[in-house]
Amino acid sequence: MSLIKSISGIRGTIGGPVGEGLTPLDVVKFTAAFAKFIASTTTRTTRTIVVGRDARLSGPMVRNLVTGTLTGMGFDVVDIDLASTPTTELAVTGENACGGIIITASHNPLQWNALKLLNERGEFLDAAEGAEVLRIAAADDYEFAPVTELGHVFTNNTYVRRHIEQVLALPLVDAEAIAKADFTVAVDAVNSVGGTIVPELLKALGVKKIVTINCEPTGHFAHTPEPIPENLTDIAELTRKSGADVGFVVDPDVDRLAIISDGGDFFGEEYTLVAVADYVLAHTPGNTVSNLSSSRALRDVTVKHGGKYEAAAVGEVNVTTKMKEIGAVIGGEGNGGVIYPALHYGRDAMVGIALFLTLLAKSGKKVSELRKEYPAYEIFKSKIELTPDIDVDAILEAVKEKFSSETITDIDGVKIDFAESWVHLRKSNTEPIIRIYAEAHSMAEAEKLAASIKSVIDEMVK
Repeated sequence: MSLIKSISGIRGTIGGPVGEGLTPLDVVKFTAAFAKFIASTTTRTTRTIVVGRDARLSGPMVRNLVTGTLTGMGFDVVDIDLASTPTTELAVTGENACGGIIITASHNPLQWNALKLLNERGEFLDAAEGAEVLRIAAADDYEFAPVTELGHVFTNNTYVRRHIEQVLALPLVDAEAIAKADFTVAVDAVNSVGGTIVPELLKALGVKKIVTINCEPTGHFAHTPEPIPENLTDIAELTRKSGADVGFVVDPDVDRLAIISDGGDFFGEEYTLVAVADYVLAHTPGNTVSNLSSSRALRDVTVKHGGKYEAAAVGEVNVTTKMKEIGAVIGGEGNGGVIYPALHYGRDAMVGIALFLTLLAKSGKKVSELRKEYPAYEIFKSKIELTPDIDVDAILEAVKEKFSSETITDIDGVKIDFAESWVHLRKSNTEPIIRIYAEAHSMAEAEKLAASIKSVIDEMVK
């Protein structure tokens, strides 16, 4: 059993001893700590917190614990029930709430669940805020409300519709062009909330021919839910056999988007953001941000449009912070996470779908043809397992010194930028492992680069 406490929330496997999985007692402890933090920091005059959840099996149980604890802390709860992460983020501001909790373990398997914590802007807590919640929980430094001050639970099932309406209202989303293109669209929503909201969005955009797989929100995930190629063979086959123009795959909480090209080929999760950014930048010149482990292709596309690209440390809150600093018009992460500030500062697959379909409709090209227009890069991911007695920080510092003649970024591990490639080294927070991400113009080159860095580290360890 696992329980992982981080600045962005609490996630763990359901069941097991207290403190070793996400047990009911753990859910209550961390929910109460979050409520105490929100009560002491919010600028809102209301005492309201929004709660949404994905469709995983443990969702109703965790939802009941969360809403009960929040009312026990004196907060009213707006329960939006089955909803995506971006829908919940929008509901926080829509309700003028003090904060929000999203009950989802994102791409983790069905035995996992998590509490993702939002501030009053509907955005994830930053490092200092997350650390304070963890401190409160560790010290049991919270107090429940007396009986006369208990909160109440209100159900509001309108936010999926509101989310779709807000996406359609974006100036760069052209439903008329999408409807005229008469696309056939395939969808795989891994039997979670995307199974209802993605087809609903597509219909609102004018798509009449929708073929689906794994779109019943039962929580029985039909495959490992992370939207990466090895998990998407069925949707690739469906896209090919149905003659669909494009296939869309979302993770259980609909904040990551993977695209399948016509013919069933994988568009590349890194290129979801690249394609959407290319379209946005063509109409709204400006800057972009992604994290250090994301493809250089976003930088290339940004420079092509006359903008400035900057990298942030890994983590959505780090990306959004950097986006605000430089006024980025589009940003996100290479895992298929599109962040479009014109709507909100959060990864949103719904926005990604609408913008990509508009791009596709207006270009008059096939998805496979669009893909060929973008810079060609491949990312290889690996890791080095070290013994617990080895100082990982010292190893990373030594690597930085060895490659000091190259462009080095050390805001999150060590990233070395070469002329035609890069490698990013990050240490694990839970075990003596250095994770290696290498990108080059071919997978063979990326693997070779990763292997060369591993050999350098092996020599240092010896």
